[in-house]
Amino acid sequence: METKNKEKLLMAIWVVSTIATFGSLFFSEIMKFEPCKLCWLQRIFMYPLPIIVGLAIIRKDYNQIWSFLTLASIGFAISVYHNYIMLFPPELGSCGRVSCTTDYFHLLGFITIPLMALIAFIIVIVLCIIGLKMDKKSTFIVGENQE
Repeated sequence: METKNKEKLLMAIWVVSTIATFGSLFFSEIMKFEPCKLCWLQRIFMYPLPIIVGLAIIRKDYNQIWSFLTLASIGFAISVYHNYIMLFPPELGSCGRVSCTTDYFHLLGFITIPLMALIAFIIVIVLCIIGLKMDKKSTFIVGENQE
């Protein structure tokens, strides 16, 4: 993958993860919505992304996509479960001090905070996969020209 495309891809990943990070901080610190346990777990996997992607951009280190993909994939799995229990609340009740099914925010009748987190993880994963495919394609083309 050529350097300009790599930089644009990393910048897109950085923008999405930064918006998601500041969005969650806005809901908890400004709006005073206390995060549930699953929200905290998702934050563990989203919050490092703006920092490590930003460092990769500064250092022009374009080989960290697997690290970003790993973090986003784990966060995605937690987010899928969180969205599932939002749609189908368990009969057991709360998963902690704040229930993981608490619906603080509802935009357009269906967009919730866990859904926004899920979308952010999906976008980061898709961008990482695009980056990996672009790397494979350029490696294949370079390898073909060398013969």
